Amino acid sequence: MIQELMRQKGMTMYRLSKNSGVPYTTVNDICSGRAQLEKCSAETVYRLSRELGVSMEMLLEPRLNSRIHFELYKSNVCHRVKELGDIDFIINTLEQDDIRSYFNKKWYPESLYLLAMLDYISRVNDIPLCEEYDDLRRCRLQEAIYPSGILSLDAASNTTEAKEQAQKSAIPEFLRFNIVESEVRDVV
Repeated sequence: MIQELMRQKGMTMYRLSKNSGVPYTTVNDICSGRAQLEKCSAETVYRLSRELGVSMEMLLEPRLNSRIHFELYKSNVCHRVKELGDIDFIINTLEQDDIRSYFNKKWYPESLYLLAMLDYISRVNDIPLCEEYDDLRRCRLQEAIYPSGILSLDAASNTTEAKEQAQKSAIPEFLRFNIVESEVRDVV
């Protein structure tokens, strides 16, 4: 996959290394098969995916048989927003069309989370919504998805208070899809 993306961009291993900040030996080892991309650090995968213009998930997808855990996926999206900035995140997300790609694979939580993030970022920046996903905006997950921390709090207290509070403070763009999310900006 990496070699194909490099070929499409007319990029050498040296240029990929230099632009991404990933050591040349690492890029060379990945391209030659001596190192497995899925075993590299998240930072390495992130830097390569950013330079190649694809999401981390898309870069890893051919090497993985299953999806990454949804909490990790959410974290990756939030970090991408922080790293790119709002406007570049919107542009990048629309150009890559991961929303439609995930939906077509029946990866509904990932697709709708990314769409919710796109809509949220658009709203806070007073940017009109992209009409290309209007059909998906009518979808909703059958069961609510809560952050793992909320589920842990309710399990520890043997109540549903944390879930109820999370629902009240959820960001509307996420709640529309039955995804309970209240904080997407405070990532470390």
